[in-house]
Amino acid sequence: MVKKIKLGILGGGGDSLIGVLHRVASFINDDYEIIGGVFNPVWEENIGFAKEIGLPTNRIYKDFDTLVHEELKLPENERIQVVSILTPNFLHFPMAKKLIDSGFHVICEKPMTTTFDEAKTLESALKKSKTIFALTHTYTGYPMVRQMREMIKSGTLGKIHKIDVQYYQGWINKLIHDSEKRKTTWRLDPEKSGASCCVADIGVHAFNLIEFTTGLEVKSILADFNYLYSDNKMDIDATMLVRISEHVKGIVRSSQIATGEENNLAISIYGDKGGLKWEQENPNYLYILSDDKPMQVYKPGHAYNSDLSLDGTKLPPGHPEGIFDSMSNIYKGVARAVRGQKYNSGEFPTMKDGVRGMSFIEKSIESNSKGNIWVELKN
Repeated sequence: MVKKIKLGILGGGGDSLIGVLHRVASFINDDYEIIGGVFNPVWEENIGFAKEIGLPTNRIYKDFDTLVHEELKLPENERIQVVSILTPNFLHFPMAKKLIDSGFHVICEKPMTTTFDEAKTLESALKKSKTIFALTHTYTGYPMVRQMREMIKSGTLGKIHKIDVQYYQGWINKLIHDSEKRKTTWRLDPEKSGASCCVADIGVHAFNLIEFTTGLEVKSILADFNYLYSDNKMDIDATMLVRISEHVKGIVRSSQIATGEENNLAISIYGDKGGLKWEQENPNYLYILSDDKPMQVYKPGHAYNSDLSLDGTKLPPGHPEGIFDSMSNIYKGVARAVRGQKYNSGEFPTMKDGVRGMSFIEKSIESNSKGNIWVELKN
């Protein structure tokens, strides 16, 4: 029997959606056991939550620094091996940096940091270490997104020339129209969220899907933000044109004021041989388009899918798989990497994705602030 990987968690306590998502995902493939962590900076809530979910309290720590200090005292075969960072954005960099420098493997929520310079510093730290770093662009774990990636890699679409991706939500409508209500969410606080709200929260997922599925890199962008009110300093809606090359172009649309929308992430990719379309709210369906054939629909679990897609499929065909399964596939890939097993490069996003994402966020801000001009992304 393979020994389970010891997992620690930072943040994600209480009624946090992201906390539930990560905890369930870590359990699904029986690869991890949660050993301890820091779920909340308030000790009473931190220890209370650990008891609520049935964890022993001897390795629930008062703060992050204490966790690192105390775990490093333990023999290597007893200490936490992987730490998941589920905190607000401004804590990602200092936590990830100290964990990497201390020899822990890291699973981090996006955006990886709040600045591109921080991302590059983290990249340098990882190169000096022998640790694994994964960034939870959750949607890369869906079987049909992985199938899209493998089909494009095999040449199904031919030469790609057009990409259209959107990520629409409406949740900020409840807050944005009242200046006092805006203060109730850290996502609209630049000191905690960083310089961007919408692009850093969901636009970067859309950007990541482009590069994950196509294997191409966006070279430049032109961005137009909507802040809706002059006293709101954070973007809540953004439309961006992207150039991959002279003849490969696309559009990234993201919004948190798309009234009535829930989690409408969708991507369409077109080449000279065909097109592919996928929607997160109907994740079991991958549509294959052609000029001379009827539209085809691929679904998870069938033998016609790629090995990468099938590896991320847990249920027989016809049984819907969702966001928990998608995240669990990322955890599964990290487990293979930590154990030194062979794995596909598409099993989890890496530090490179984090650096690319921060470049995309910062350059979109620069493009918008300079009057909606074309700017080059950095690696």
